Amino acid sequence: MNFFFHLGRYVLMLKHCFIKPEKFYMYWKELFRQMVNIGVGSLGIISVISLFIGGVTAVQFAYQLQDTFVPMWWIGIIVRDSMILELAPTVTALLMAGKVGSNISSELGSMRISEQIDALDIMGVSTTGYLVGPKVMASMLVFPLLVIFSVFFGIYGGMFAGMSTNVVSPDEYVRGLQDGLVPFNVRVMLMKSVTFAFIISSISCYQGFFVTGGALDIGKASTRAVVFSCITVIIANFFIAALVL
Repeated sequence: MNFFFHLGRYVLMLKHCFIKPEKFYMYWKELFRQMVNIGVGSLGIISVISLFIGGVTAVQFAYQLQDTFVPMWWIGIIVRDSMILELAPTVTALLMAGKVGSNISSELGSMRISEQIDALDIMGVSTTGYLVGPKVMASMLVFPLLVIFSVFFGIYGGMFAGMSTNVVSPDEYVRGLQDGLVPFNVRVMLMKSVTFAFIISSISCYQGFFVTGGALDIGKASTRAVVFSCITVIIANFFIAALVL
């Protein structure tokens, strides 16, 4: 029963997120602020992690292929398709769940505990639409861009790792990158990124928006936001792969 209570309240929160705003300027300003916080603030960690993920993918597959008749330029294909289909969207989502999800939950939880949300309710502002809606929309707009950056950094990291360990030359690696790219894989990647963005932002907003108690409860809400977001992302990743691939 507790599960269905939270599920129903979560659905109602999402329903009230997309009502007509009182002042479009306020919502646009908050939307762009959230896009900057989520996108610019996360680009550094995404680039560093993706570089090393691409590098370790190239090195590991080079080790697996070294005693086979498979040409080494296949490493470019493997790194490219691995980053596009799985590593870039999933790893980016998990990183964002830990960074952005906990931040969103803590921000809303602090506003709830300090009664700022109640003050906005008294002023006639739709708190769900103003505080939750822009965060969800900003995440869905910015996450695909972060995933695209992750793919490029991962591919470059794979090439750099191949060059530095002498397992594949740049020409061979580029040949693999150019061989047999399937545009449908890119669409699946973007589908995953938008879905994961919605999951992480909405769950984190729910955990923070309805928090009760004190500072300790804000920390617990942030932890729940990260854990539930990561679990739901992994489950959604499986169903998307099973349905569209």
